[in-house]
This record gives sequence, structure tokens and C-alpha cells, in this order.
Amino acid sequence: MAANRSRIAGMVLKNLLLFLLVSGLDAGCILLGSFMGHSISSIGLFAGAIIGGFVGVAAAVWLAARLGLLDHAGYGTTLLGGLIGFILAAVIAVKNLHGPLIPIASVGLIGLGAILGKTVSRKNAA
Repeated sequence: MAANRSRIAGMVLKNLLLFLLVSGLDAGCILLGSFMGHSISSIGLFAGAIIGGFVGVAAAVWLAARLGLLDHAGYGTTLLGGLIGFILAAVIAVKNLHGPLIPIASVGLIGLGAILGKTVSRKNAA
């Protein structure tokens, strides 16, 4: 019983770290991409944010695999989940640009998508 609790606590901690890593690193890449894109043009702001978002998700999932937060077998589905979360976050953020709270909070969808992708890969492996 205690070993089972310890395993569950370890899994919850890994998922929390995965969420924070993917959401945080991707938020930074989105911000950097939008800054770089804005220096080119106003349309470049959105293009830079999108490119930064895709690069950020890929980098964060790669780093999470290197840190042992997910199995290498679950890399693809975790990446796909993070990308789907990023697309949803981007749509929500663009529709709510009148205030900063919703676009900032929507970044959490990216980490949530990565966790869901990891969960799906585990269930398919079992």
C-alpha cells in the first residue's frame, strides 16, 4: 500500500514538473518569438509567436524526456498533446486580447495538453 502511494506521488510530481516546464518554457518562447516578429512587422508579431510556440513545445518536451519526466516512448503523443494545447491557447488568447489575464492563463492549456498526451501514451502502452 505504501509503495503504491509513493509511486502515485512520484507520478503526480513528474506531471506537475512536466506542466510547469512545458507551460513556462513555451511561454518564454512565445514571448521571444513575438518580440522578434514585431521587430519585422505587425503581422510578424503573430507569426513569431506561433513559431515560438511550436519551437517552445518541442524544446520543452525534448527537455522533459531528457530529464526523465516522461518515457521516450511517450515523446510523440506528449508533443502532439502540447501542440494541440498550444493551438487552443493561441485561439483563446487571440480572441481575448483586450486584457492580459486570459491570454496568460491560456498558457496553462499547453502544459495540460502535454500531460494529457503523456497519459494517452501510457494507456496505449498498457
